[in-house]
Amino acid sequence: MPRTRPALAAVLLTTLALAACADGPGTAAADERPVVRFALDWTPNTNHTGLEVALAKGWFDDAGIDVQVLPYTEAQPDALIDAGAAEAGISFHDASVLAQAAGADVVAVMAPLQHWATAIGVRADDPTITRPRDLDGRVYAGFGGVAEVPLLQEVIRADGGTGDFTSVTLGTSAYAALYAGEADFTIPFVAWEGLEAEHAGTPLRYFRYTDHGFPDAYAVLVDARRSWVEEQPDVAAAFVDALRRGYAYAADHPDEAAQLLLDAHPDAFADAAMVRESQRLLAAEYLRADDGTVGGIDAARFAGYADFLFERGLLTGPDGDPVTERPDWATFHTDPGTGGTR
Repeated sequence: MPRTRPALAAVLLTTLALAACADGPGTAAADERPVVRFALDWTPNTNHTGLEVALAKGWFDDAGIDVQVLPYTEAQPDALIDAGAAEAGISFHDASVLAQAAGADVVAVMAPLQHWATAIGVRADDPTITRPRDLDGRVYAGFGGVAEVPLLQEVIRADGGTGDFTSVTLGTSAYAALYAGEADFTIPFVAWEGLEAEHAGTPLRYFRYTDHGFPDAYAVLVDARRSWVEEQPDVAAAFVDALRRGYAYAADHPDEAAQLLLDAHPDAFADAAMVRESQRLLAAEYLRADDGTVGGIDAARFAGYADFLFERGLLTGPDGDPVTERPDWATFHTDPGTGGTR
């Protein structure tokens, strides 16, 4: 699930102004290389390691592309891409589907994480919560995403509960609320906030969505501007191939990849050992599909979670009205590179 933030108009306008001062969208830099502006969803973390690897190894340079990583802002990457302030960026399965259903000029082009990387997290030392149905009547500390509560209700009901709980939107303060006993559960990234909790001496117990019949999904996607992919297919393909190569390296060499992330952001991490542990966990469980490939988007898996969003009435169209006809999910993702969509 995304660490959801509001797409603040003022921040978006600032980002657009900054972008206007640089090379225009998809134009060539001073050395004639095409520019690809990449928007991050959050401050640096191991979901971004493949990007840092490709940058450090010079694989974008080898492909003849000038990749410019946009500074983290409060604006959501899909909003920046749709507005023409970025060519590509980090997104999430639900965020991408919601944006595309609403008419945004984006399309999913790659899946860095092949499975759910979040789970329902409760304090491991709480003996009163041992399964999802025990969450009835409890307090959920959330992030404001439209799909959060429906997903949690689905999992709880699948375990025999009613799915009735109190939801409070706290953003990143959700974790502190959980540790302090002010909330009963939240949805951490297991390989990041989950590890932070362990290192802080407040380990979590997890309930995995798929253990209770919920469809698997892509925890992290890379979205690109659809019109850019169509207008500059060779540049888009070269970019996706180099980025996929970076994530494949992170899957094969997690310690070395983690060090490249640390080297790129020397002041961002207080616990280097946790960064390495996180990267090892992603490499072991999340970066590769069942067939061993990296970055591909399986049509059935994409459709499974998208169907849930549609069936729960969470999608709105460009006019703001609910989407009543099931979209063609095959049009919501593409692979302009050589890796192929599975």
